[in-house]
Amino acid sequence: MPLSIVCNDVTALCNRCQISAARTVHRGSEYETGAVVPAGLWQPLAAETAKHMLPGTGMRDSTLVEIIAPPLPTVALENFGANLGDPTAVYLGQAHSKPDTLTTTDNQESGQRIGLHLDNWDRLPYSAKDSARRRLCLNLGPGTRYLLLCLLDAQALGRAVHPDDYADRHPHTDDLRAYVAAGNRLRCLRIRLAPGDGYLAPTEYLPHDGSTEDELKPSSAAFWLGRWPRGSIPSLI
Repeated sequence: MPLSIVCNDVTALCNRCQISAARTVHRGSEYETGAVVPAGLWQPLAAETAKHMLPGTGMRDSTLVEIIAPPLPTVALENFGANLGDPTAVYLGQAHSKPDTLTTTDNQESGQRIGLHLDNWDRLPYSAKDSARRRLCLNLGPGTRYLLLCLLDAQALGRAVHPDDYADRHPHTDDLRAYVAAGNRLRCLRIRLAPGDGYLAPTEYLPHDGSTEDELKPSSAAFWLGRWPRGSIPSLI
């Protein structure tokens, strides 16, 4: 399974996660036309499914998801990521999310939400997406938030949408939208992050977004990019 989560306790992973199908948004001003979002009807994550998400032998750290317990920041946030195992980590800033929001990322020009998407900080083609830097997130609270992750990686997406020349193409969110619009099944996992919780995730390799769906409080999060070795920050699961 392309989505690989570092985990010591499958029960703890299941207790944090739910799974749903994804769908396309066809109308409405809140989202861009064609945006892909969770369909709702969240279901518990079955232990058998969770076991298939455990990393296989030899998987690159850059493709792994880790749910982590970062230490409380004792330095400026600009320097915090560098203190956790990658001195070259880059601070991306903060995002402030309203409560009860299905997905959180906006198109800054239009103000519309873009839905599930791939990051492109490292400007890599599909063939190299598995080598991109991972994103570190710290939930600053006051509310709980969720990490949404698709069970489909960028390279599988590229092969499906551009079978003849995907390797040298640079990914675009429209590729994910075309994949779902063509009737392909796409599942999405949401992982609960309480205030103080964090994650390391390959957000250039896995379609993703944040969410505060069903939550009553807003949530702010801080983000960094870097190459933290697997296990360099304590795990929550």
